Amino acid sequence: MNFLDPSQSAALPSGQESPSSACAAVPEKPSLVGATRAELADACRSLGIPEREVKMRTAQLWHWIYFQGATSFDVMLNIGKALRARFAESFSLTRPMVVAEQVSQDGTRKWLLRLAPVSADDRGAEVECVYIPESDRGTLCVSSQVGCTLTCSFCHTGTQKLVRNLSTREIVAQLIVARERLGDFPGLTPPTGGLLPSAENRAVSNIVFMGMGEPLYNFDNVRDAVGVLSDGDGLALSKRRITVSTAGVVPQIERLGAEASPMLAISLHAVRDDLRDRLVPLNKKYPLKELLEACRTYPGLSNARRITFEYVMLKGINDSPAEARELVRLLKGIPAKINLIPFNPWPGAPYECSEWERIEAFSDIVFSAGYASPVRTPRGRDILAACGQLKSETEKLRARAQLVVEG
Repeated sequence: MNFLDPSQSAALPSGQESPSSACAAVPEKPSLVGATRAELADACRSLGIPEREVKMRTAQLWHWIYFQGATSFDVMLNIGKALRARFAESFSLTRPMVVAEQVSQDGTRKWLLRLAPVSADDRGAEVECVYIPESDRGTLCVSSQVGCTLTCSFCHTGTQKLVRNLSTREIVAQLIVARERLGDFPGLTPPTGGLLPSAENRAVSNIVFMGMGEPLYNFDNVRDAVGVLSDGDGLALSKRRITVSTAGVVPQIERLGAEASPMLAISLHAVRDDLRDRLVPLNKKYPLKELLEACRTYPGLSNARRITFEYVMLKGINDSPAEARELVRLLKGIPAKINLIPFNPWPGAPYECSEWERIEAFSDIVFSAGYASPVRTPRGRDILAACGQLKSETEKLRARAQLVVEG
């Protein structure tokens, strides 16, 4: 495992990082990275650019920021030098700071990103995102909130308190950072020997909102982020390659399909309300019957746009053949794929992973009923980057560092 601090000339010892100051200054100039087209247009208007030019200037900024990955206005050579200087005086192209990068033995990469402070007493919130390379794709798992409110009992991330929602810009910036680190923008060389894309494929081809937070509790920003990520003139990810996962915020599911139209994933994990109440407490508010009805009416649902149901395999809890058969019954009539997820242990976890034979037997029952039921290969376990493990140890490390200083 590598644990790299890009601000240092050499890698820090595994599992360590430099302590940060108690707070950081709020940036004087807002960054345009992650901005929507409407926000870029407003930025142009704020500089007094004539309305007849706004659409053209917005398109130029869009191309440089999202297709070229520009880090400076100086490289935008189709914009006049004087106007470039005016943009640089009022705005920046800064990204979240990469505080640390961990590289798993299986190639999975986890980045701890420090966001720009939003108030005078804010030292800069931190989130994690994960890159998972596979033979036919590269998937980036992004966060939508700092922390989480859902307290799912099997999820390590759920033990971290919610701090705030991420803005659209902060969500999109996670992909910008990942593409930079992987050399996935034209003409850029990755700073840490990342995975270079081939001539035919981008290193990041898929996005999943399965990181920190419940995306549908940050609906507007997630919706707008999907719009930026899928714009064909910029980052150009197909909406069929963008998946938003929810624990079941039923009132927002229809809106998600109607207003953003990504692929939908449901964190299911149980086939009975009493058990799901314990595993996913949100079920007490939106029980299975309501959740599955929202799935059946999801806009655009078809065999080509199936819903993915995520089902973590917990030993002796939800992994019996009877539960596999009930899962099939519950999903009848819903174009679906069932992702079986071996539980990823974390320190203090109250569950164990099901035996492999048990998982295979469960999968066979689901598959025999006509549903794809792949067993997700655990990735990044050695760096706590696997499913349900996105929870930074940053605060603990800082506390230890502070004890050393005060001692």
